[in-house]
Amino acid sequence: MKNTLIYVLLISLSMSSCVSKKVYEDLSSKYQQLLNSNSELIDDNERLVAQRNQLNIEVKELARDIQGLIDRKEGVENEYNAAKTRLDELIASYGALESKSASELTKKANTIRDLLVELEAKEQKLSLERQKLQKLQTELNARSETIDELEHLIAAKEAKMSALRNAVSNALQAFEGRGLTITQKNGKVYVSMENKLLFASGSWAVGSEGQNAIIKLGKVLVTNPDIEVLIEGHTDNVPYNGKTIQDNWDLSVKRATAIVRILQNNGVNPKQVTAAGRSKYIPVSDNSTTSGRAKNRRIEIILAPNLDRINELLGD
Repeated sequence: MKNTLIYVLLISLSMSSCVSKKVYEDLSSKYQQLLNSNSELIDDNERLVAQRNQLNIEVKELARDIQGLIDRKEGVENEYNAAKTRLDELIASYGALESKSASELTKKANTIRDLLVELEAKEQKLSLERQKLQKLQTELNARSETIDELEHLIAAKEAKMSALRNAVSNALQAFEGRGLTITQKNGKVYVSMENKLLFASGSWAVGSEGQNAIIKLGKVLVTNPDIEVLIEGHTDNVPYNGKTIQDNWDLSVKRATAIVRILQNNGVNPKQVTAAGRSKYIPVSDNSTTSGRAKNRRIEIILAPNLDRINELLGD
């Protein structure tokens, strides 16, 4: 439904420059949202690493607290054992003192009673220390499990993106060095295609060689339905001189949506894919040279992992 609406709006674009401006503003707003989403993914990745480091610090602190409790528990146990030894000695000598005066026996009995009270208090204290130790141990185990799961998810995400990069590289091997480059950074895979591989000058109709490359990429994406795909159209700084559309903004969007349609027509779930136009504003080379402008006229396909599970874990 969303693609149909965009298609109708783009047809209306050729009929009125005012309508074209509205389309541009709507697409610009949508793209800004996508930029924010893309930025949030990068922030999430950085927040994930920071969270993991913080958890490691907390685990070390818990370990120190546990060791302190263990030391205090041992001290209480030693005091308990010493008091119990004294009690045993007093009980042993009690029988020998029966022949002594009643006052001496009473004194010994009071001492024994005081020791019993002291022993009871120390037993209670020792029980509390054991409970604290058990609670800290449980918390330490929970934190350790969280760290293990986070590290597992990070490793799995990196491994998946490396495997995806290899799969894309293998699928597009025949096109590398002919205006197509593949890189992996910030936890994402970037596929850059210069316009010479895709479009004629001023056109958004994808040529046969470009369609072949996009179809091969689509086959990889079909087997990775949890990968988010952002298609960005870029132009050089030469103004668009045609009559069908208004300017380089429109041209960059038209080229992006042309790529999206090929992917969708070859089985890629449209919910995975977003189209955006960047016009001339994100150059990768010098627009003052012919070769630089050729590099700036390109399609950027950005493949990003789904971070829902990691975000759930951090939320918990």
